[in-house]
Amino acid sequence: MPLLFPTQGTLSDAFSPRLPFRRAAPEPGSEKRTSYKARTDLYPAWSAVDDVKIKAGQLTEGAQNEYTKASEAAQAKAGQIELYSPKYYAACTFGGLLACGVTHTAVTPLDLVKCRRQVDDKMYKGNFEAWDSKITDHRSKAQGAFKYGGYEFFKKFYSDLAGEDLAYRYKTSLYLTASASAEFIADLALCPFEAVKVRMQTTIPPFASGTLSGLSTITGKEGTAGLYKGLYPLWGRQIPYTMMKFASFETIVEAIYGYLPGKKSDYGKGAQTGVSFAGGYLAGILCAIVSHPADVMVSKLNAERQPGEGFNNAMGRIYQKIGFVGLWNGLAVRIVMIGTLTGLQWMIYDSFKIFMGLPTTGGATPPPSAKEKA
Repeated sequence: MPLLFPTQGTLSDAFSPRLPFRRAAPEPGSEKRTSYKARTDLYPAWSAVDDVKIKAGQLTEGAQNEYTKASEAAQAKAGQIELYSPKYYAACTFGGLLACGVTHTAVTPLDLVKCRRQVDDKMYKGNFEAWDSKITDHRSKAQGAFKYGGYEFFKKFYSDLAGEDLAYRYKTSLYLTASASAEFIADLALCPFEAVKVRMQTTIPPFASGTLSGLSTITGKEGTAGLYKGLYPLWGRQIPYTMMKFASFETIVEAIYGYLPGKKSDYGKGAQTGVSFAGGYLAGILCAIVSHPADVMVSKLNAERQPGEGFNNAMGRIYQKIGFVGLWNGLAVRIVMIGTLTGLQWMIYDSFKIFMGLPTTGGATPPPSAKEKA
C-alpha cells in the first residue's frame, strides 16, 4: 500500500532540508503516474486542499514582503541605530512599552481572577467561574518602558564598570544587578496605578470608574501617600520577579542556542523569536513561584490596610489572618498568566528589535579572551 507511507524523498525534504546531497524534489507534473497512484482530477476535495495550500503560501509570501518593506521603511526613517547609543535605548524603551502594553491587556481576565482569589479564596469555587466578569487593566505601561529600556542601559553600564572578561565570567550577577536596578525605578512609576488596579479588581462593585477617578478618590481620602502604601511589598514582589525574569531568560536562551547546532546568527528571524518565546515562558514560571507570596501581600495590603495603620502592623495582622498557606492562594492561575505573559513579552520585544534591525536578546558569543581560556 504505497499511498499510506511517505516516500524517501518526502522524508528527506521534511527532515533534512540542509543536507547538500539530499534528493531533489521533482517538479510538479514531471513524475509519471503509475497504476497505483490516484488521479487527483477525479477528487474535488483533493484539488481544494491543494488550492488552499497554494493560496496560503502566496499569502505568507505576501505578508513577508509587506513586513520586509515596513521594516526597511521604519529603519530608514529612524536612521542607523548604533548599539548602546541613546537611539538604541529609546528603541528598547519603546519595545518594552509595546510588549507590556499588548500582553497586559491580553491577560487582564486572568489577573482579575487571581487578585480576587488572593483577597477572598472563597469568592469563587473555581478559577474559571468569574471569567464572565469584565474589567479593564488601567495600569500604566510605563513600567515596561522603564523595565526593558533600563535593563539594557544598566546591563551595559555595569558591564563597562566590570570589564569584558569579568562581565562574562559573572554574567548572571550582572543580569541580576541590572534588572534589579531597572525595576527599582520602574516601580516608582507603577505603584500609583497598581494601587488603583488592585482596588478596582478586589472591590465589588469597583470603587472607581476609571484610572483618573481612582487616583482622585484615593488621594482625596488618604492623600498622595495612599498611592504608595504598597510600594515596599511591590518592591518585594517586583524586584525578585524581574531579577528572575531577566537572568533566567538570558541563561535559558543561552542554553538553547548552546544545545542547537551552529550559532545564533545561523538562525532566521522566526527561529530566534521562537527561542525568545520558549525562554520567556520558562522564565515566567520561575518568576511566578518566586514572587507569589509578595504578590498576595500586595493585594491584601491595598484591599485591607486601614488608614494610618503601620506597614509592619498591617503585614502582621494580615499574615495572622491568612497564614503561610494563604500566601500561595491563586498560584496556579498566576503561573499560567505569568508564563504566557512573559513568553509573549519577550517574543514581542525581540520581534520589535528585529523589525528595527537590532539583534535579539540573549545567546551572545563570549569574548575572545574567554574562548581562549575555555
